[in-house]
Order: sequence, then C-alpha cells, then structure tokens
Amino acid sequence: MLILREEKIIDNDNIIGSNIRRIRLEKGIGQTELVKQLQLMDVDITRETLVKIESGKQHIKLEQLKYIKKLLNISYELLIEEK
Repeated sequence: MLILREEKIIDNDNIIGSNIRRIRLEKGIGQTELVKQLQLMDVDITRETLVKIESGKQHIKLEQLKYIKKLLNISYELLIEEK
C-alpha cells in the first residue's frame, strides 16, 4: 500500500494570501462568509483551505483567486502588491 504524505507549502513571502486576509478584514468580511459566498458560486474551497491560503501554507488555485477578486471587488494588482 502506497502512502503519500501531505507536504505543507510554506511561502515566506505569502503576498497574495496576506493581501486577501488584509483586504477581507478591511471590508469586514469573515472567513466563513467569504467561503460561503465562494461556494454559492461553485468555487471548490473550504474555510480550512482559506486559512491555509491566507497563512501561506497552501497555494491558491486560479479559480479561487478569480472569484475572491470578484467578491472583494478589487483588482489583481491589489492582490499582488507588496505591503
């Protein structure tokens, strides 16, 4: 039996994840609410996944990024700029 271990992806710069968290908090949107809205748009994401993305332990998928951008009503530039 083959057992694959899950490797954690640590992105020390974590620019996109930290920007998502900062902007989400500035707009007063909780993680649960953001995930709920994304799921209503058929985006494959859980709160646990969002926590990992925001903390730099998981890379974000393009579909997730696209709809987070849409829901937060921001540009891609705001998501990738260094603060």
